Amino acid sequence: MFCGVSTICFSASYGVALALELSRLLFRSGGRAAVTLGFAGAGLVAHTAFLYNRALTEVGASLSSERDWYLVASWVLVVVYLHLAVLHPKTPFGLFLLPLVLGLIGTATFLAPSEPLAREPASRIWGAIHGISIVLATVSVLVGFVAGLMYLGQVRRLKHKRPSANRLRLPSLEWLRWTNSRAIILSTLMLGLGVLSGMVLNLINFRDKAERLSWNDPVVLSTWLLFFWLLAAVILSAVYRPARQGHKVAYLTLASFLFFVLMLAAGLLMDSRHWGRVERGNENRGTGSAPTRADFRPSSPGGRPC
Repeated sequence: MFCGVSTICFSASYGVALALELSRLLFRSGGRAAVTLGFAGAGLVAHTAFLYNRALTEVGASLSSERDWYLVASWVLVVVYLHLAVLHPKTPFGLFLLPLVLGLIGTATFLAPSEPLAREPASRIWGAIHGISIVLATVSVLVGFVAGLMYLGQVRRLKHKRPSANRLRLPSLEWLRWTNSRAIILSTLMLGLGVLSGMVLNLINFRDKAERLSWNDPVVLSTWLLFFWLLAAVILSAVYRPARQGHKVAYLTLASFLFFVLMLAAGLLMDSRHWGRVERGNENRGTGSAPTRADFRPSSPGGRPC
C-alpha cells in the first residue's frame, strides 16, 4: 500500500519546510507559518507511512535495523518540532531542529545498514524497550543541544544590548533554561533505561555467543561514556547550585551533544557487533570468500521489501 513512499518523499518536504524557515531571515510573510507546518506535516505523514511499510515487510524484528533507528529518531524529532512550532509560531525552531532531522535521515540513507535483527520471542520485548528508550534519549540530547544554542545566542544578544530581531525571535532565557535542565534529566533517565534493558538482553543471550554482546564493544563503551557524563551532569546540577545557571546548563547540553556524536561515530565507523554486523561477516573468514550483503540478511524466507 505504501510501497511508493521513499526517504526522498519526506526529506524533500522537510527540506522545503527548512527553506521556508530560512526565509524568515529575508522577508516577512503572513501565511508562511501555515505553509511551513503543511510541508512538515506532509513529510511526517509520508515518514510515518514509510516506517509502517518497513515494519510490515521486514523479515526480522520490526524496525530493528540501524537504519530504522535513525529514521525513528528523526520521526520523533519532527513531532517535537511540530509541537513547538504550534505552541510558539514566532520562534524559528525549524532553523535548528530540521537540519538535525535531515542529518539523521541522510545518515540512515547513506551510512546505516538496513538489515533487521532476527526475531527472538524471548528478547523482543526488551529489545523494543531498549530501542525506544535510546531513541527518546537521542531526541532529548538533540533538543537540549538546540535549546543550549538558543540560550547562548540570547545571552550574547543581551550582553551586547542588541535589539531583538522581529524575523528571528528566540524564546525567553527562563524557558530555555528550563528546557535545557529538563532535557539533561530526561536524556539521563532514558539512556539509563536503555543501558539497563541492554544488560537484560545480554543476560537473555548469555549462552548464545553469536548474539551476546561484548562489554568492550565500541558502541557499548561509547554509550556508557555518554551515560556517565549525563549522570555526572545531573548530579553536579543537583549538588552545585551555580551549575544550575542557564549558561552552565547550556554548556552541559552542548557537551552532551558531542558525546552523543561520538557514540554515533563509534557505531558507524568502528567494528561493532551491536547491530549484528561483525559476527556474521567473521563466519566467512577462513573460507576464502569475502562477506557479501546477502551474508548480513536474515535467513527467514519471504517478507520481500517493496
